[in-house]
Amino acid sequence: MPLNPAQRNKLDPTDDSQFYEFPRFVTHVDESFIQQLTDLYRERLKPNTRIFDLMSSWVSHLPDDLEFAHVEGHGLNEEELARNPRLNHYFIQNLNRTPRLPLEDQSFDAVLNAVSVQYLQYPEAIFSEIHRVLKPGGIAIVSFSNRMFFQKAIQAWREGSESDRIHLVQQYFETTPGFTKPEVIARPSSLPTILRMMGLPGSDPFYAVIASRQSSRSD
Repeated sequence: MPLNPAQRNKLDPTDDSQFYEFPRFVTHVDESFIQQLTDLYRERLKPNTRIFDLMSSWVSHLPDDLEFAHVEGHGLNEEELARNPRLNHYFIQNLNRTPRLPLEDQSFDAVLNAVSVQYLQYPEAIFSEIHRVLKPGGIAIVSFSNRMFFQKAIQAWREGSESDRIHLVQQYFETTPGFTKPEVIARPSSLPTILRMMGLPGSDPFYAVIASRQSSRSD
């Protein structure tokens, strides 16, 4: 398993539903990150397909010029999800308490998770669920930067370097049977530390780990 019990711990052990009780209508990464993520979605997602936006919010960063057959959302704050114009439907669920998703097997062409993977205490169960709901050949895209709600991120994420975090998400895919070898996109920030601390555009590093559900013959 990628994580031992201590590595799953959070500084704030209270129920995640309490932490996310009030909406946060802000973006948690800078515009450069968002543009890179939208461009990646434009490149890898196909129109008229079924998309599952796991741990979503009031914005999904999907390209405006792509239409999808259905976009399912999931999160912990209903006001945020209700504000998201790309979602056709959504549901509320605390994955750290109930990892089983209320979704049918092989029902989505893509599963997306943006800047939220650091909060999963039982990623093995969630990545197994991602595999279950993906159609054969379906793609999973997990993106993240260096920002987080520090008190809600698991210890393995808080204490790891950026390269450690990339490796951790790779392991989540690699230890879940039925995924292809994960592809990594790593674009660290090139700005000096002082400029990154000032929050200048382009200061957020961009990371994505991508894998697909293997075809039925390989499952």
